[in-house]
Amino acid sequence: MKGQHRMASSIIELHTEVPADQESNIFGQFDEYLKLIEKTLNVTVISRDGMLKIIGNESAAASAKKLIDELAVLAARGNTITAQNVNYALSLAMEQRNEVLTEIDKDLICNTIQGRPIKPKTLGQKEYVEQIRKKMIVFGVGPAGTGKTYLAMAMAVTAFRNEEVSRIILTRPAIEAGEKLGFLPGDLQSKVDPYLRPLYDALYQIMGADTFARNMEKGLIEVAPLAYMRGRTLDNAFIILDEAQNTTPAQMKMFLTRIGFGSKVIITGDTSQKDLPGDAPSGLDVAMKVLKKIEDIGFCQLTSRDVVRHPLVQQIVQAYDEYEKKQKPAKTYKNAGNRKAAYKR
Repeated sequence: MKGQHRMASSIIELHTEVPADQESNIFGQFDEYLKLIEKTLNVTVISRDGMLKIIGNESAAASAKKLIDELAVLAARGNTITAQNVNYALSLAMEQRNEVLTEIDKDLICNTIQGRPIKPKTLGQKEYVEQIRKKMIVFGVGPAGTGKTYLAMAMAVTAFRNEEVSRIILTRPAIEAGEKLGFLPGDLQSKVDPYLRPLYDALYQIMGADTFARNMEKGLIEVAPLAYMRGRTLDNAFIILDEAQNTTPAQMKMFLTRIGFGSKVIITGDTSQKDLPGDAPSGLDVAMKVLKKIEDIGFCQLTSRDVVRHPLVQQIVQAYDEYEKKQKPAKTYKNAGNRKAAYKR
């Protein structure tokens, strides 16, 4: 009975206010965010006339209150609360790291042409943005959906608008993912454009198609395959090399030695998605080993926790990570068996 009494006495009731006009934003459609908070933190949340009653054990109820208050601050700043916001806030709450989201949200990079603010959404993304501000060269490595390219684009456009650089250069290696360039229809430019399309799309969103087209005509924005960088020196430019996992070590060295005075370089890639033929080494992997001790080069490793696409993407990334971890020991064992058999022969 004593134990039961102690357990009962540890249940507390906390209250917080939510503005009526922000309820649907904070609670989610059909209260899905509230239900997620209740389930994850093992609390009960009752809403009446803008007042929330939170019932649960002391630490869980306190965490839930802080989390809801934090979402209310984000909403008051004009943010649309997403499932990703709530999931990330919950993961931070489980680690007793409340009020981190509101700090991250203060960092406005720029606005899209529609006026939507572009900000880092996770601690990993905030560190990435800070590294870009501080370092001349930054490697941003992580899985799909972590905002590597998009945030780099936003930083490039901001530097260009502030006249910190005189041009933006965006480049990707034109590596085929299952199809050969020669078999695609059209001239060289139309063959190469599909590889550069994600870069165009991001710039349209941030700058607007008209501004982008005008700056392209003037040569102030350049979007080109990596092969076009050979033999050039790139001064006073913001340069982004995307999909760097598909470079060869020679291509990466060529690219890094193009950098001139007043330039900033961002190299993004996902080491788990290489399209290089056979067992060819990746220029990204080699560069990260070779350059890790150079002080003015930053390295930012984003993870599945930094995925800001649909929550399902985060689950897919995690599932593949777990699958690949399980496959590695099997491959090592198999290779060891082959070596043993070869040795016997």
